Amino acid sequence: MKIGIYGGTFDPIHRGHMAAAQTAAKLLELDKLLLIPAGIPPHKHKSSGGANGAQRMEMTSIAADRLGLKIPVEVLDLELKREGKSYTSDTLRELRKQYPKDELWLLMGTDMFLTLQNWHEPKTIMKLAKICAFGRTESDGEELFAPQRDYLTSEFGAAVTTITLPGLVDISSTQLRTRLAAGERPEELDESVYGYILRHGLYGTHADLKHLGWEDLRACSYSMIRAKRIPHVRGCEQEAVKLAIRWGENEDDARAAAILHDCTKYLDLEEQLSLCEKYGIILDDLEKVAVKLLHSKTGAAIARYEYGMPDRVCEAICWHTTGKPDMTKLEKILYIADYMEPTRDFDGVEKLRALVYKDLDAAVRLGLEMSVEELTERGVPVHPNTAEALRFLTKGE
Repeated sequence: MKIGIYGGTFDPIHRGHMAAAQTAAKLLELDKLLLIPAGIPPHKHKSSGGANGAQRMEMTSIAADRLGLKIPVEVLDLELKREGKSYTSDTLRELRKQYPKDELWLLMGTDMFLTLQNWHEPKTIMKLAKICAFGRTESDGEELFAPQRDYLTSEFGAAVTTITLPGLVDISSTQLRTRLAAGERPEELDESVYGYILRHGLYGTHADLKHLGWEDLRACSYSMIRAKRIPHVRGCEQEAVKLAIRWGENEDDARAAAILHDCTKYLDLEEQLSLCEKYGIILDDLEKVAVKLLHSKTGAAIARYEYGMPDRVCEAICWHTTGKPDMTKLEKILYIADYMEPTRDFDGVEKLRALVYKDLDAAVRLGLEMSVEELTERGVPVHPNTAEALRFLTKGE
């Protein structure tokens, strides 16, 4: 198995790092990629106002999820846990014990490659792993790489591959930190990584989360969910706004509710329950054990207390999974937009999409019926609010 090892301070991780990882993984035909945020690098000083180790780990995990590779990508904290300075040779020793028979590839940029012989225990590094160096700019080509590659091969017996990455983002994390502190939104940062930075006030951003523009609100929301969930949230926003226009509802409230409705979707049960305790959320017996139901209530709390959303938006988020009797128009819009947005694909969805622009109540009732039928077939308990919502909409028939 070929395993790529890409380490760095990642303070913050940016599109240049991501492009390098993606291209190297494909050209080397890697079977696995390991991303390793550095502890205390021997060649760098800790930046003032930078992220701590746990935050760099989380940003790297967000970026890893956005790489779109078809191979496993793991983010390791082994250097963050190590006391003292963080040496690559120590990291490779640990990984060699874990992967004794696999082919290890150490990935690095031009600057690191050109000084590799000066690193701590360079012979050990090149014995334990093959080297893949990628050029940061078009000038970092064969003319620059060849002498160093020949030297490392003859002097240390290194196995070296050098590649030039077309269109690689040539920017340093130091520059990004300066621009962030100046109030810029650098395009070199992945949207979700930028959202994480805003949420945690890193690098002098100090954003007022309760008064964000739409792009920044999306970035914050997306930073809390998996990459595979983002198309659904985008689709829900698109559909909610269209339905708000059709049925005379406030477009901004519909948009905000849709953007934030799944913001706590990927928290585990323990994390969900912790938020419930923090915000005084009262749960029924089913909600205490069904993590899928909890994200609606915890998401509503985050929308209210973290992002300053009005009550009607928070209530729509609260009921978007189960529904409830006598829903408001906004609550109906979010419920049905979530259920039949463009990425959804199930029997009957096209009928639902046609119906919702003719009769909102009828569409919500059909959605509830479909939900009850699906849950029953799967042997999953139907929440009382869902059953009561359906009875409310069918009374008098």
